[in-house]
Amino acid sequence: MNTCPQVRIETASGLMAIMLARPEKKNALTTSMYQALVQALEQASTDPSIRVVLLDGEGGDFCAGNDIADFAAQARSRQALESYDVFRFVRALAVFDKPLVAAVRGRAVGIGTTLLLHCDLVYVAHDARFSTPFVDLALVPEAASSLLLPARIGHVRAFALFALGETLDGAAALACGLANAALPADQVTPRARAAAQVLAAKPALALQATKKLMRDHERMLTVIESEGREFAQRLLSTEAQAMFQAFMSRRGP
Repeated sequence: MNTCPQVRIETASGLMAIMLARPEKKNALTTSMYQALVQALEQASTDPSIRVVLLDGEGGDFCAGNDIADFAAQARSRQALESYDVFRFVRALAVFDKPLVAAVRGRAVGIGTTLLLHCDLVYVAHDARFSTPFVDLALVPEAASSLLLPARIGHVRAFALFALGETLDGAAALACGLANAALPADQVTPRARAAAQVLAAKPALALQATKKLMRDHERMLTVIESEGREFAQRLLSTEAQAMFQAFMSRRGP
């Protein structure tokens, strides 16, 4: 049972809708939110009545990435990689066997962008902003994005997102294949929900088999583990700690 108020889950007519509900922090993900997301994906995978999952964000932004304060605390605790809830979440995304649909408005930062590479349909606002500023935080890509993003949009554009910290708007995301459609912000969730409902009415096992054929789960998991080891090392580095402190000083309490 989900006990995290920052992740709201509704299930009806074969559709599980997962809403990131921390709008005051632009839906930045915390440890408890990751735990709730993993629990929801595991429930959806094993419950035959759930055929499709819709990911959405409350407020003006989809997801501002990882909560930096959580990251800094994890680094100080020197946890083992396997205990990081963010990596439990990305592994759950990689092996999830039912259709995932995303509705994106506003900012999608870091994992807010990389998780979309595991979604099967993505609907975005014209003015959405996608960024993966891992290097700016002295970190490296995660969620198998070092494999999936270059494969989707090409090496040079992916490297510019990772290393230069460039951003894409909704139109650019559509043009390079990150999204199915770019829409006015108020049309994004209705369009994504309508697509999810169409999928929910289709033969479920055929959909799952089609998704499985289109995704190399073993390779993604191998890349996730490689990224995770490097990420954990970077997280403990003095340069990452300096960047976290600088970030939190600029942001304030």
